Amino acid sequence: MKSSPKLTALVAVAVSLMAVHAAIAQDAPIDSITPVTDEMLLNPPDADWLMWRRTFNGWGYSPLEQINKENVGKLQLAWSWGMSPGRATQETPLVHDGVMFLQNSDHRIQALNAATGELIWEYQYELPDGVTPGGERSKAIYGNNLIVATRDAHIIALDIKTGDLVWDQQVANYKSGFGYSSGPLVANGVVIQGMTNCSNAQPGGCFFTGHDAETGEEIWRVNTIARGDTPEGNSWNGIPLESRHGASAWITGSYDPEQNLIFAGVGQPYPWNVEIAGLTPKSSDPNVTNEALYTNSTLAIDATSGDLKWYHQYLPTDSLDLDYVYERLIIDDMVVTTGKLGIMEAIDRNTGEWLWAKETVPQNVVLSIDPETGAKEINPEVIPVIGETTFNCPADPGSKAWQATSYSPKTGAIYLPTVEFCSNTTVNPLDPGQIYTGGGLQTYSRVARPDGDGNIGQVRAFKVDDQSEMWQYRQYAPVTSSTLPTAGGVVFVGTLDRKLIAFDDETGDVLWTSPTLSNSLESFPISYEADGKQYIAIVAAFGNGLGRLQSLTPDVKLPPNNPVALYVFALPDAE
Repeated sequence: MKSSPKLTALVAVAVSLMAVHAAIAQDAPIDSITPVTDEMLLNPPDADWLMWRRTFNGWGYSPLEQINKENVGKLQLAWSWGMSPGRATQETPLVHDGVMFLQNSDHRIQALNAATGELIWEYQYELPDGVTPGGERSKAIYGNNLIVATRDAHIIALDIKTGDLVWDQQVANYKSGFGYSSGPLVANGVVIQGMTNCSNAQPGGCFFTGHDAETGEEIWRVNTIARGDTPEGNSWNGIPLESRHGASAWITGSYDPEQNLIFAGVGQPYPWNVEIAGLTPKSSDPNVTNEALYTNSTLAIDATSGDLKWYHQYLPTDSLDLDYVYERLIIDDMVVTTGKLGIMEAIDRNTGEWLWAKETVPQNVVLSIDPETGAKEINPEVIPVIGETTFNCPADPGSKAWQATSYSPKTGAIYLPTVEFCSNTTVNPLDPGQIYTGGGLQTYSRVARPDGDGNIGQVRAFKVDDQSEMWQYRQYAPVTSSTLPTAGGVVFVGTLDRKLIAFDDETGDVLWTSPTLSNSLESFPISYEADGKQYIAIVAAFGNGLGRLQSLTPDVKLPPNNPVALYVFALPDAE
């Protein structure tokens, strides 16, 4: 049978299109993506962002320098991507071999071409009824898997090339309130994950778990509320274990490969009021204390065995929701963290011994800090009392909240996103005979600092070696993202009033400000390289805790439907 010219032409076109699609598929970055090894995590490629703060030491620093002080003013939008709207998310995109991985607030997980923004694959994790959707702060890549935590207390692994489900491990019962808000860290082949949502009166609080990276099977568990007839277990003022609440592990930790130790933070006790929590009045038993260990502490956990090697508590008997749960920066022989008080503190990475503290934001909670031990003298006038209103600076969500600090080895400086405000605080007591079922049981009526200059948001840079302040930037709208320093000498940060700002890392001079974007920038910016080009990426979203500060700047208007979008910036192509 003889074919017609028309059919021959159609076949030719079809063959040509197939060749084009084959060429495109062959060039797609997902086809050449490589497994992420332990060695790669120890020394990530400069182009990649493989974990929450990019490296095990938690620095949040990019070694890329194509974008620098001289040309950052030319940054322009390269591409953007709309994400699931209407819910809070504090997303940290991950990038490996030119592929970006995103988790949306509705647990829609996506892989994108990091150079163009084109969708490669998508996986929808279905949350059960009754679980409120919300984004996770972080994820992990290990081997051929993307490892993700969920709001219903599961950890799942997806194939990085296809998005297919590899394994699914339920760690706790979501019906009891357990769930995750941050993702895992993979250290020495073990998936380490902190449990969160322990403000729902779960007896005995939260925990860290270690999991087999190949199967998700749980290997070990470390409780964040001390128990047993030990000094630590007897630090809860004699109240029984079933009445000890809180101690959420809601921020991903750091990893010291030399010691095989995870350094991770633990949150505050619940309820916040120490009288209702049973932590006061102090017990007369000489063997009983009321520090409430391990709340507001750094735990040093062996990544392989789960053994707790040591701990350091920064704020015992916390009565104001001023947790020290945040990122841990491993710098030389120190572990440095900054809690809600805005006090930056260093401990010895080998022993947990306290080294130094630096107050960065005005506060009235701590009257003094012992220069030898770090013990804090708390102002009795700020401790909330039933039937009274107390005045404290800061309050929840803190002078330095979940948005992470970062460290640049170029300048030897830590860059802190901070906010200044105060609160008139009242207690919401339980009725006689009422059983505690969850919540903080205190109301914070946030107000501006009475002695302030009206600038709620700041970026501060401090030298680590002597804790001296290098520079400080101040503005009216709160600063709402983590800081991102780069080898190009630029520090990026996002704000409530929808701007991404670039600073000179040595002077604090503003080098570039983005156009006004679609929403507040409450997320973790990253930098990566794809096809030889450096990019800066950040997610615009609202309502992630810091949104509570919008009441201090009511004239900063945000869209009512809370759109969520990823923005990616780059230098223009050379002409």
